[in-house]
Amino acid sequence: MANTDQMVIDTLKEVEALLEGHFLLSSGRHSNRYVQCAKLLQYPDKAAKVLQVAADKLKELDFDIVVGPAMGGIVAAYEMGRLLGKPAIFTERVDGVMTLRRGFEIAEGQKIIIMEDVVTTGKSSIETAKVLEEHGGKVIGIGCIVDRKSSDIDLPIYSCIELNIESFDKEECPICEEGKIPVIKPGSRNIKA
Repeated sequence: MANTDQMVIDTLKEVEALLEGHFLLSSGRHSNRYVQCAKLLQYPDKAAKVLQVAADKLKELDFDIVVGPAMGGIVAAYEMGRLLGKPAIFTERVDGVMTLRRGFEIAEGQKIIIMEDVVTTGKSSIETAKVLEEHGGKVIGIGCIVDRKSSDIDLPIYSCIELNIESFDKEECPICEEGKIPVIKPGSRNIKA
């Protein structure tokens, strides 16, 4: 494991952002591990240190603005913008639909990095890319704190760390089958356990 990977893992564990148990993910799938990046982002000094890893990967790219999908991407996008000297805005769901509002604008041809906390299925990133492209922008990549390596996104991903965390359909979840640990829903999307 590279030194930067170990630093990111150690920091995530230190702030209790890398959790173990039985979790319902935003995708509806179950997992025995969960990354709660909000626990990292509450510490600006630690977040800056971790996000610098992705910033180093992004600094040579030609792009104009960072956009974070709400909720998890807002603080990560702000910090990435600060680290790279770029403006940072966010998209948010209105009645379940990802939207660009609050006076935020994307100029025709503007090159964009979408910044997430965790990329799993890529649902928020894909929805955000669609909105930004409808406004004339060109999404050139996705930055994130953790890339869970389970997405089929056709854009390059620039992560602080890649973690292979298994997830299961509810019907095939070995943790459910054991019946010892109740499922909890730690994320921000409104999904019933």
